[in-house]
Amino acid sequence: MKIKVAWIGKTKGPAIDILTDEYLKRISRYADIAGLAFRDETALLSLAAGKQRHKLVLLDSRGKQFSSEELAEFLEREQLNAIPLLFAIGGSDGFSEEARRHAGFVLSLGKMTLPHELARVVLVEQLYRAFTILKHHPYHVGH
Repeated sequence: MKIKVAWIGKTKGPAIDILTDEYLKRISRYADIAGLAFRDETALLSLAAGKQRHKLVLLDSRGKQFSSEELAEFLEREQLNAIPLLFAIGGSDGFSEEARRHAGFVLSLGKMTLPHELARVVLVEQLYRAFTILKHHPYHVGH
């Protein structure tokens, strides 16, 4: 499975980069994964529609909420489609309606508002957790 986690804007705090890199490294045991920073939404959307097509999964508070187990099931289903996933985290203003129209799926991390940099860390941790659930690794104990 190929996954890209993309975000808009530069990272302000080194702790965010350290945590993101740690979880990307852990996920790489289970999937081909990369983290990418983009200057704006247009650049990010061009990747989603580029030569190598991706299923664009936007993170947005109005999206579908999953438990960790449901996210694992989502990844398992998407693995069968063999289309790379592009998880996208918007800037501080979120995504435009145009981006939502291009999305193959809209995912919410919950009803609470998170800073976009923290949302990135939560997303990569949850992706790692989902893969450990699928592989029956003890990282996820269910509660």
